[in-house]
Amino acid sequence: MRDRGTFGARLDRKATPFLFIAPFFAVFAVFGAFPMLYTVWVSLHDWDLLAGDRGGFGFGNYVQLFGDPRFYNALGNTISIFLLAAIPELFVALCIAALLNHRLRGSTWWQTGVLLPNVVSVAAVGLVFAQLYGRDFGVVNEVLGWFGVSPVSWQAHRWSSHLAVASMVMWRWTGYNALIYLAAMQAVPQELYETAALDGASRWRTFWSVTVPGIRPAIAFTVVAGTVNGLQLFAEPQLFDAGGGGTGGNDRQFQTLAMYLYEKGITKFDAGYAAALSWVLFLVCVLFAVFNYRLLRRLVRSS
Repeated sequence: MRDRGTFGARLDRKATPFLFIAPFFAVFAVFGAFPMLYTVWVSLHDWDLLAGDRGGFGFGNYVQLFGDPRFYNALGNTISIFLLAAIPELFVALCIAALLNHRLRGSTWWQTGVLLPNVVSVAAVGLVFAQLYGRDFGVVNEVLGWFGVSPVSWQAHRWSSHLAVASMVMWRWTGYNALIYLAAMQAVPQELYETAALDGASRWRTFWSVTVPGIRPAIAFTVVAGTVNGLQLFAEPQLFDAGGGGTGGNDRQFQTLAMYLYEKGITKFDAGYAAALSWVLFLVCVLFAVFNYRLLRRLVRSS
């Protein structure tokens, strides 16, 4: 009886944790893993969103994709907007976090304030920024007019539309990243700053030699997360597009990969092509995330 009781207790200790986490894996398998793997099967077929499988099996969708000039246009637009938004965004977030890390009156209010743009609905952000960048009555053109700059049709040109969409992304995510950096800065041991002060290091040198290496995991997290989010950019440029439909302007000047996926899969019902595009987008996100992570490690080590 004692052996049976001991065996039952051991089994209970080993099995109970798995029973607690089993619901998560069950839900993930049904709503996460299965749909993701099913898109692989769909991408290998001529699949209509409404009619289903129309026959054919192979890599035809991928061959068509890599020969599609609109795919490369969307890829270039995505990378351009991502770089214009991510690089200044992370740098400004680092500066804001450094300022908030000092003792300020009402620091809680400041921290809440920088997070507000991330809480606001992305639909509201897109609509407001579309008005700000309006050609005839936009505030941005009004301010530029004070300096003698002619009105800019922000949606009509590639460079201007990329800058406008990038500013929307920066406004929404800079404060969020700043709070992540701030939490990491407050966890850096104070002894390191005292040692740097005894060595006569300036504030600038202390920041780059003590603070930045100390928050390296947080920077790595924001770089990887920002890369994935930036390459999947959809809501901001979609709302910025006055015509809608996911074309990204009359000449597709700011159509991203996610918008092109939406156009092919939802507007034109070509689910097979959209599934192939989603997997290519996944590979692009992985490659950029790994590259940015390794580049960040080298920069931090050399600082």
